Amino acid sequence: MTAPSVRLDFLEHDASLREPARLRERSDALDWLDTCLALGVSTSPDETRLRQRMEALAAELQAVDDALCARIRQAIQLGDGALALRPWAAAAASGANGDDSSDRYDHLDNLISGVLAIGETAEPLLPLDEGMVFYQPTPARHIFHMLARLALGEGDVLIDLGSGLGHVPLLVAIATPARSIGVEWQGAYVAAARQCARELALVRAHFEQGDARLADLSAGTVFYLYTPFGGDLLRAVLDRLQLEARRRPIRVCTLGPCTQSVARESWLRALDASRLDRPAIFHSR
Repeated sequence: MTAPSVRLDFLEHDASLREPARLRERSDALDWLDTCLALGVSTSPDETRLRQRMEALAAELQAVDDALCARIRQAIQLGDGALALRPWAAAAASGANGDDSSDRYDHLDNLISGVLAIGETAEPLLPLDEGMVFYQPTPARHIFHMLARLALGEGDVLIDLGSGLGHVPLLVAIATPARSIGVEWQGAYVAAARQCARELALVRAHFEQGDARLADLSAGTVFYLYTPFGGDLLRAVLDRLQLEARRRPIRVCTLGPCTQSVARESWLRALDASRLDRPAIFHSR
């Protein structure tokens, strides 16, 4: 027996992979199957049969994930999204998922992608202004870890500056009692995020198309930046946030290289800004 055949036999007979809660193990199995199927080029009868078994198992496991995502979507539409996502949010917040480097996506991102089901953008993307950074979604485990630390309440409004397809504001509205606002330059991303919010009945998530330097920030109590821009543009946004901090206490959350720049702001006090691969939280002084 070949090594792939041995592992396939094991996966086919592992009943636990069909349990919805075994999301991580199922994701690992699907990744392995996808890799094997992508590499397979032989047309021999044995190899063809092996490939067919792999395709059948991949379809079966994907169906389990699809059903799980559908149940969670329904719970969100009924207002029970926080409860439905709690097992995975709690694991992410506790660090139970292992490696948390910022440039890695995992099974939790697959789940959130399936739950949000954000469609492809139909509009063309606008050219980026100087200092803007190409969009990359925040890994889901970092979002849940950040939300656990923030403990947002009904009086909070989280504003995501450079919100992209809206994963952070959408999950804020699903998993917390707070309101959320996404500010994004790309109108196509804003349209997609709004459509998702409508489909999931998330009335506390709002999205605005525009320049973060000009956006209305007056409602925000927490501001999030996943290094959406740098240079003079970041400087201008930080100056605007400082003005907001003179009017009321605020918190600023960052992830990625912009954390270093934000940590140098004398008007902010860092809780932990020693790492760039985890969300950092700052309080205004």
